[in-house]
Amino acid sequence: MENIELLKRDTSEIITEDEALDALKNSCKGYWGVEPSGLPHIATGILFTNKINDMVRAGIKMKVLLADWHARVNDKLGGDIEKIRESGELLKRTMIAAGLDSSVEFIWAGDLVSSRDYWEELLKVSKNSSLLRIRRALPIMGRTEQDADRDFSKYIYPLMQVTDIIYMDLDFALGGMDQRHAHMLQRDVAEKMGVKKVISVHMPLISSLKGSGRMDDFKKMSKSDPDSAIFITDSDEDIKRKIKHAYCPVGVTENNPVIDILKYVVFPYYQERLTINRPESKGGPVEVDFHELINLYENQKIHPVDLKNAAAESIINIIGPVREKIEGD
Repeated sequence: MENIELLKRDTSEIITEDEALDALKNSCKGYWGVEPSGLPHIATGILFTNKINDMVRAGIKMKVLLADWHARVNDKLGGDIEKIRESGELLKRTMIAAGLDSSVEFIWAGDLVSSRDYWEELLKVSKNSSLLRIRRALPIMGRTEQDADRDFSKYIYPLMQVTDIIYMDLDFALGGMDQRHAHMLQRDVAEKMGVKKVISVHMPLISSLKGSGRMDDFKKMSKSDPDSAIFITDSDEDIKRKIKHAYCPVGVTENNPVIDILKYVVFPYYQERLTINRPESKGGPVEVDFHELINLYENQKIHPVDLKNAAAESIINIIGPVREKIEGD
């Protein structure tokens, strides 16, 4: 697979693809920044591990920024820095157990901010940002303007995220679509400062297992709601139970968390085909690739129960070995 195809695999967008093509011709650096904020779930522990490996194979020297200071600003785990760091260590062990490339470097935000140069860079970023523009970036941390007005530290968060990228002199920034505002802020600020604009690689968000209750609304899988996500530490029985009760409407694939996990985690990285054990009265077992699965499901040729059973088995096969490695540590 060519480098640009590795970079594009499983992504929602790359801003911009032309810039990425140019950057990949030379030595380049990238990162994924993540708030340690609880137990790793299937997106943080598995999906992003695989995407980072794609980027390494594409020729990008990757770092994982364990954003402990950011998590503290965002009141994760009650703002307890020790708990936040314990969560970061667990995520690190999870990603390594899931097969993260050994060349990937882990960095703590707490180490970055210990440098005087970091804060000098943040001051430059601040001087090239407006309060209105920073307000527009607040959704990256799941916050509103009202939250920031009550706690001014929330306004510092987007500035730190932009500073992280510039200070580490990165070419690529990996993140979910919820990080788009921060990456666009960096590109705006970079143009004013005369430094390079980061190339943004945005991943899709996996729907909450609970669904949203509305077809036109989207809620992502969240660590703060245990029944909305599949955690790396979940037992086989936990996984079966959560998938059994997951939102999975008949014939509907959009914002369907079971379909999302198959689309973004299972099919791209672990298996090209999936066996659906339908009863004989419904056509019997069928083996499908992802496109065949979508066609059959949308035409109601596959029942949600049969889809869930197949998905649960695949998820257990992926998470089980990772969980065992972590538990053995």
